[in-house]
Amino acid sequence: MTAFTLPALTLATSCPRDADVVIVGVAESAGAPVLVGVPDEVDQRAAKLYGRPLLKVVRDLGAEARPGGTVTLAGADGVRIIAVGLGETDVTPEQVRRAAGTGVRAAAALAGDRPLHVALCLDAVEPEVVKGAAEGALLGAYRFVKLSGKEPKPAIGSVTVVSSSAKPEARRAVEVARTVATAVCLARDWVNTPANVLYPETFAEAAKTAAKGTRIDVEVLDDKALERGGYGGLTAVGGGSSRGPRLVRFGYAPRGAKTHLALVGKGITFDTGGLNLKPSEGMYTMKCDMAGAAAVLAATRAIAQLGLKVRVTAYAAMAENMPSGTAYRPSDVLTMYGGSTVENVNSDAEGRLVMADALARAGEDSPDLILDVATLTGACMVALGERVAGLMASDDAAADHVLDAAESAGEAFWQLPIPDGTRKKLDSKVADLRSGGNRYGGALTAAAFLHHFVPDGTPWAHLDIAGPAFNDDGPYDYVPTGGTGMAVRTLVALAQSLQS
Repeated sequence: MTAFTLPALTLATSCPRDADVVIVGVAESAGAPVLVGVPDEVDQRAAKLYGRPLLKVVRDLGAEARPGGTVTLAGADGVRIIAVGLGETDVTPEQVRRAAGTGVRAAAALAGDRPLHVALCLDAVEPEVVKGAAEGALLGAYRFVKLSGKEPKPAIGSVTVVSSSAKPEARRAVEVARTVATAVCLARDWVNTPANVLYPETFAEAAKTAAKGTRIDVEVLDDKALERGGYGGLTAVGGGSSRGPRLVRFGYAPRGAKTHLALVGKGITFDTGGLNLKPSEGMYTMKCDMAGAAAVLAATRAIAQLGLKVRVTAYAAMAENMPSGTAYRPSDVLTMYGGSTVENVNSDAEGRLVMADALARAGEDSPDLILDVATLTGACMVALGERVAGLMASDDAAADHVLDAAESAGEAFWQLPIPDGTRKKLDSKVADLRSGGNRYGGALTAAAFLHHFVPDGTPWAHLDIAGPAFNDDGPYDYVPTGGTGMAVRTLVALAQSLQS
């Protein structure tokens, strides 16, 4: 498995002379389009080349302020100019992040035999806007490295973010952006890797490798240790596969940290549905069912690399859900970590079972907040679509904290309730609870099930990223086809907000 290598990233106060591509913005001001961030020398040379102002040239080619649109034209001296829609002139970091990603993707399409040097000129000044520009550019440059004997040729070799601010805060913003983007791309790589290459054992090894050089302690429980420890969810779900389950624990405890955040991620490396076998068309993309585990592990790595003053303990519950003579069955009663018994309703609702074990274990660490991330339910996709993730929580304070972090990070979450009476749907005649209810409110019922395994009084939030974790509709903004790295940026932003 070859990891994607990010382009070199620098901050400059002027447009580099050796840039192959210059990306500028088109924004709307007082109802009319204006160019944003165009370097004077680029503007003057283009006007001389075309005999009219650059704004008129790009408008004649169809440039609009509408986000997502691009126009490409040749500038002087072989430099190409890409004008990308920004929206309103009073931009947010997320608007700039999206425009930067769109522009860099358009630049990548121009690459030939050598990697391009891209200058990003979007008039980013404030540190958060600079960070957004840098993140968008790096994330827009992402390409999954094919499993091939051919040496991949990167399209984008380097990116220069042009900003009039050379303050330390702006330079720090670029450094943070690179660390966060690296984490997102790591999660994308893991999600995109085929399940015959990335399965519980190799995923656990990849996690250990990712933690090297950081202050993260790593513990891995294999199938035998999980059985001895009473992890009934992981051993049941993983029991149908020849590849045994794993539980990976990342521990990051910097000196001076006063807040303890626990992260739990669903790591189903492939989901056939088990004995409740999925239809073939619904199975093809199920290598992405470990996106929650990828997010929490990659985010914890970034948190450690940034040296944030918050203690983080992350659990990645890894298993492969396969049908076989040793697979668990509907109606089986499982004894979970901590002693609760669960009547299995549907072997294709396996994620909540491995998460239950990990949540119960995480609760023993007495964290101040537990946050779990999972591609958990199709019901959440039905409710919110493919680009918005669901958020359910023990209380509004926990939900608000996560929503604030998500807004800061530029990721889309929508809070859903866990109404009174939802837990009643999980009552069982043969065990402490059932793993599912009826067909209505499936995302809410799944959240109620998970909440059962969180210690009483511990703030908790659940992120159902089933929709936006994997993109099948073609690239847009800074989002590629395939794994998206959803939730990594939110988790890092949450840790930043919890620092001592």
